[in-house]
Amino acid sequence: MTLEIITPEAILYAGEAEVVSLPGTQGHFQILDNHAPIVSSLGIGEVRIKGNLKLSKEAAHHFTKKDDVYSLSIQSGTVELNNNKLVVLID
Repeated sequence: MTLEIITPEAILYAGEAEVVSLPGTQGHFQILDNHAPIVSSLGIGEVRIKGNLKLSKEAAHHFTKKDDVYSLSIQSGTVELNNNKLVVLID
């Protein structure tokens, strides 16, 4: 799936991802390829992305990496998935 992670200051990531786990306000959930369309609010937690991400130098310091999973701590946000394109807007 295509993934975009956007903050008010910058686009932290735009590219492909295999699996994305998100901290929803009603609990954590996971999105895989060809998931049904969804819009959800996000709460405090970590966005976890499995895949071979190519991060810019400016964005790389926001993420931690263990094996092939990248993590990004967030306070809140919104997520939308439609036509296999996942957009994560974070504060």
